[in-house]
Amino acid sequence: MPLNYQKKLAELMVLAAQQGASDLHISVGKHPTVRIDGNLVPVSHEPILTPEMVAGLVSALLTPEQQDKLITEKDIDFAFSYEDKIRFRVNVYFQRGYLAAALRLIPGHVRTIEELNLPPILHEVSKYNQGFFLIVGPAGHGKTTTMAAIVDEINHKRMDHIITIEDPIEYTYTQDRALIDQREVGTDTISFHRGLRSVLRQDPDVIVIGEMRDPESMAIALTAAETGHLVLSTLHTNSASQTIDRIIDSFPSDQQAQIRAQLSTTLIGIVSERLVPRISGGRIPACEIMFATPAIKNLIRERKTYQIDLIIETSTEEGMISLNRSLVELVRRREISLETAESYSLNPSELRQLLG
Repeated sequence: MPLNYQKKLAELMVLAAQQGASDLHISVGKHPTVRIDGNLVPVSHEPILTPEMVAGLVSALLTPEQQDKLITEKDIDFAFSYEDKIRFRVNVYFQRGYLAAALRLIPGHVRTIEELNLPPILHEVSKYNQGFFLIVGPAGHGKTTTMAAIVDEINHKRMDHIITIEDPIEYTYTQDRALIDQREVGTDTISFHRGLRSVLRQDPDVIVIGEMRDPESMAIALTAAETGHLVLSTLHTNSASQTIDRIIDSFPSDQQAQIRAQLSTTLIGIVSERLVPRISGGRIPACEIMFATPAIKNLIRERKTYQIDLIIETSTEEGMISLNRSLVELVRRREISLETAESYSLNPSELRQLLG
C-alpha cells in the first residue's frame, strides 16, 4: 500500500511539537530527526528515509509555485502551518542530488521577556520611539523569538504602526493597541529590497527587519532610524563589538566614515544571545547586553570598537552585562554546569577568574 505522505508529514510534525523539538529534519539515508535542547535525536521507530520518501514528504509541503521555484533556485524558504495549530519555518534544499528539508517550529504564542528568561532590562527597548536595536547571535539561538517579545510588548503598550518585512513570516501577532502589518517576501512584496525601500512610504513608527542580509538593507535601516523610526533587526554575529565591525566593514571604504557616524547617532543597543543547555533540561539564554552610552558612541566614532568589551564589563549600572558575567550568574544559580559555561564562553580563562 503506497505511503500517504501528507498523513506521514502531519504525524512527524505533531511528534516534533509534542516532544518540544526546535527543529525537524528530513534527509535521505537517515531516520526523520528532531533537535531537542540543542541535540539531534533520530525518530528511530520511523524507517530510514529513501529518496522517494523524502520527495513525497517534501511535495506534501510545497505549492505548485513553490515546486517550480525550488527546481529553478535549488532551495526555498517559506512558512507552513499544520491545521493552524503548529507553524514552521521551512527550508527545502538539495544535497548530493537528493531533496532534504529543515523545519523550524515556531511557538504558537509570542512569549514575554519573563517567559523567555531574558534580562528585565530589555523592557527598556520598547520605550524608545526612534533608533536602531539589534538582536544578534548564532543561528538557532532565539534571535527571532526575542525580537518578537519586544515587538509584542510595543503592541500591548503603544498606539504605533508596526511594519515587519520577513522572509518568511514566523510569529504572527494579535493586534492590540498597535496597528501591525506583516509583509512576507515573495507573497506581499517581490523582494526584501523592494519591501524595505517602500516601507518609509507606509507611515510606520516601528520597522522590524527579519534579518539584515546585505549593505543595502543595513543602509536603509540606518536611514530609517535616523529619520525618526524605531528599527529592530537581527544579525548572525557573536558579540556587540563584532556586530558593529561587521556592519561598518560591509560597506566600501569610502562609505565607512558615514556609516560609522550614522551608527554612533542612531544605535540604541545590541543584545547577543546563546541558548545554553540547562542542568534540569531545556535551554536558557545567556546574554551580552550593550547600550549605546556616550562612551560607546564615542568609541564607534573614533574606530575603537576593540575597547567596547571593556566598557560593557564596567557598565553594570547602565544595565550592561558581558556574556561571561551572564554565564557566571547562571552557574551560580545552578541553572547550568561549569563545563557548559566554559564551552559557550568566548573567553573561558576570564570566566574561571570571575567564578573565583
